[in-house]
Amino acid sequence: MNIHAVAAIYKFEMARAWRTVMQSVISPVISTSLYFIVFGAAIGSRIQEVDGIAYGAFIVPGLIMLQLLTQSISNAAFGIYFPRFAGTIYEVLSAPVSAFEVVLGYVGAAATKSIILGLIILGTAMAFIDLPIAHPILMLVFLVLTAVTFALFGFIIGIWADGFEKLQLVPLLVVTPLAFLGGSFYSIDMLPPFWRDVSLANPVVYLISGFRWAFFESSDVSIVVSLTMTLVFMGLALAFISWIFKTGWRMKP
Repeated sequence: MNIHAVAAIYKFEMARAWRTVMQSVISPVISTSLYFIVFGAAIGSRIQEVDGIAYGAFIVPGLIMLQLLTQSISNAAFGIYFPRFAGTIYEVLSAPVSAFEVVLGYVGAAATKSIILGLIILGTAMAFIDLPIAHPILMLVFLVLTAVTFALFGFIIGIWADGFEKLQLVPLLVVTPLAFLGGSFYSIDMLPPFWRDVSLANPVVYLISGFRWAFFESSDVSIVVSLTMTLVFMGLALAFISWIFKTGWRMKP
């Protein structure tokens, strides 16, 4: 493996994040804090507990996952789109760097930024409420797997997009609504049977449920199913990226 090439791409992408720290870190933390204040304080005063868990604590995993999904996609999409837009991607493709090393550099940086953001949000939440973490190692595993999986998805979007507006199309119109409807602020067991069955078709439900189980040992679906769904989605994203590099789809003129 060309470690120097991977490190160069990784360091460049991380440096770009520190240059835009207001947009990359501070803005998501502020928006999440507002969600926490509105839902935790306003609605929490009316909904004391969900599945025996204080409502303020119950929504924290959902809020972290909401930001993790959107930021992982955005970071990876912008990371690969700008080299395509500027034409510098051809220098990368012509260098002695494999497709795996290119993906590792871009996706690794995007996932790292999202994981750091998720931990900052977690620390912010723990400063305000008593938040137990029953399985901290499993929580970190889920955090990393989700960040990497959706960074891979964002990498695909960055290659597919042919304009800045398309970079935000999928996160805003698809991923964010799915996250809101995936049990971020409620348990799907609170829904009528028909709508609960419909919610199970939402892949984000499994991510949020698995992440929440690591905190409270309580979730809407089995932890094994949640892990399996995450790994399946990661495998599909990897397979599609492999096809992109083999065919040169939207990567080569």
